[in-house]
Amino acid sequence: MLSPLTHDDPVAIGAYHLLARLGSGGMGTVYLARSTGGRTVALKTMHAGIASDPASRARFRLETDAARVIGGHHGATVVDADPLAETPWLATEYVLGPPLDEAVSLSGPLPESSVRALGAALAGALAQLHASDVVHRDLKPSNVMVTAYGPKIIDFGIARAAGDDRLTRTGAAAGTPAFMSPEQATGQEHTPAGDVFALAGVLVYAATGRGPFGSGQAADLLYRVRYSDPDLTDVPDPLVPILSRCLSKEPGGRPMTSELIAQLHEGQGQFADHLPDAILAEIARRASEVWQYQPHRLSAPAESQDGHFTPQSRISRRKLLSLAGGGVVGVAAAAAGAWLWHRRRTAEDGPSGGLVSDSPRPLWQADTGKRVEPPLLMAMGDVIATWRGETLVGLDAKSGEERWSAQLGLSEHQVATDGSSIYGCFAWSSDDDGKLIVHAFTPGTGAPQRRIAKFPDFGGTWFDAETFLVADGVLYMAAKTYVSPRERGKYGDWHLLALDLRTGRKLWQVKANWFRLRAPSAAMSPKSAGKRLILCQKDTMEVEGEVSAPCLTLVSVDIRNGDVQWAMDVPRQDDDDDQNDFRGQLAVDERHVYVGSGSVWALRLSDGKTAWKFGEGRNPGVDDGARRYGTPTVKDGVVYAAEGIRGLVALDAATGTLLWEEIEDLTKDDTPNLELPPVVGGKYVYAVISGGISAVDPRAHKAVWTYRTSVSLFAMHDGAKALICVDDNAMTALPSE
Repeated sequence: MLSPLTHDDPVAIGAYHLLARLGSGGMGTVYLARSTGGRTVALKTMHAGIASDPASRARFRLETDAARVIGGHHGATVVDADPLAETPWLATEYVLGPPLDEAVSLSGPLPESSVRALGAALAGALAQLHASDVVHRDLKPSNVMVTAYGPKIIDFGIARAAGDDRLTRTGAAAGTPAFMSPEQATGQEHTPAGDVFALAGVLVYAATGRGPFGSGQAADLLYRVRYSDPDLTDVPDPLVPILSRCLSKEPGGRPMTSELIAQLHEGQGQFADHLPDAILAEIARRASEVWQYQPHRLSAPAESQDGHFTPQSRISRRKLLSLAGGGVVGVAAAAAGAWLWHRRRTAEDGPSGGLVSDSPRPLWQADTGKRVEPPLLMAMGDVIATWRGETLVGLDAKSGEERWSAQLGLSEHQVATDGSSIYGCFAWSSDDDGKLIVHAFTPGTGAPQRRIAKFPDFGGTWFDAETFLVADGVLYMAAKTYVSPRERGKYGDWHLLALDLRTGRKLWQVKANWFRLRAPSAAMSPKSAGKRLILCQKDTMEVEGEVSAPCLTLVSVDIRNGDVQWAMDVPRQDDDDDQNDFRGQLAVDERHVYVGSGSVWALRLSDGKTAWKFGEGRNPGVDDGARRYGTPTVKDGVVYAAEGIRGLVALDAATGTLLWEEIEDLTKDDTPNLELPPVVGGKYVYAVISGGISAVDPRAHKAVWTYRTSVSLFAMHDGAKALICVDDNAMTALPSE
């Protein structure tokens, strides 16, 4: 039903003028809105307090994806969205029909033919959803809209990928108790079989006007769901065996959606032919009302005698502080802002942060919470950007104090910086078109997020776009062309795009045939070298006519037009140790691009041919692990890389000649990390080893100290004279020399 706008509702959101309220709850508000071209939509927004929660933003993005997956036939077509806006919003078609609970209240329990038609259509909708590995998790009468052409499933606020529990606390039940499955009621994984259980509950409601487990307090309902038999009194006899199987306590005892469609579908007439006259009349009334409704806005509440407005309602403290998946410490930290500490650890702190030999004490340390995604470390002037849980924060490189925070809702593959602003991309789709949007956020200045560009024909799901880097005002990114869900068996192609960040104009796009894997994230850490963009990806190469040998494929792209200048396959030595998994880091100077792949390779930038290779045949009789070389770094004509179990080697960048190597073998517990490249300071070269960070004196050719810690990423910040180290839940700054 349509309700007036309140005094503090916005006039417009995006390109849509607000007309009325359709509903409001703890998470947000849904409006009736209309575009300048006359298209009427249901526009869903998040409450400001909820929008500050990164986990809620992530759910909102997943909701957009799930709504796209189910499409306009079984759901409300996604028309437009901006999940990255300060207040995220989602616009879908305005469904002309009542929710099922209102329809039953209006006409009474539905006849068997109506229930069958409804059930077959909903089973088809779930089948489409499950085929894309998405489960709804909150199917209930109020989330089923009844139209003349069939039911539409809405509200995917807690939908997620099957098997993905990142946004659900262990042991927590999410959903509506009266229509939960037993496994969902106990906080276990909700599979497609759980949606079948909920569908049966919806059909019982449609046939009887009540749920299969009655009503009452949530605890009572959850108990009945788990232990009591469903009440199928008044359900038409032919439907009882079907619904009984769907309501089995064991997921394995429930039928598949395909079986349900066959058992429920009568194959006669159109959907509207099975609807009672009262529901058809209500559908017609709503279709007329949406154009006859005269928008109006409620006045502001009267002031009290002390001159303050009397609040109508507010979000509870619990809702404001709840962070999905976060523990008590994380919630308290977010609430109080007391996540930062400046203490100096002593040698008694032990292996998680203790001092060994004459290693320096940290300049500062900051708690960054636990994040599921891989770590992030970006230098932005005198600020270091990283994750704090699901929030991007900027820390002062000299003190560790928080300068700013931003809820971007993006992964590390979707953000890049030019040193002042952060750029993020997001892919989704609506109707039969893809959508790719690029946003900019200027932290620390109060500047809001702004949309740089929006491209059709790209997108599809959350992960179908990734940023690479920003150079000279141009953002380089990869995006996947959109393929309609109706075109099953077809897949979009990855393209490389260049975007002018000042004008939002696409400079060029080229089909990236060299992305042979399913996502370009395997082509990580691209490097800009003059007029070239160098990327690298794991691949396989032909050996004597067989595609079997692993390799790294390096590609040089002309940044002026996207043309591929050369491509080179470098043989790769596999290793089962995850630590040695290649992330794609490259090192470049004015002549060569350097990569560690079994040996240290130097390829000419001009044509990709091998300039020199170091390590092959070195140390005969030593096992392969000791001869492997890690990701290199280059500075002032010297290439540094970790060698097997021996430590660092230093090579002449022009010729590959060995300049020096560590003269003392490391202990078994201090083997080099071959994934992270060394960092070169003024006095020492720093390398990650399994026991922490090692400072190697290039004059003495040996380590002078080791700081015991766990390191996921590290980098030098010259302005702060600090070595910045990131682990799973903390950032540490060590003085650099």
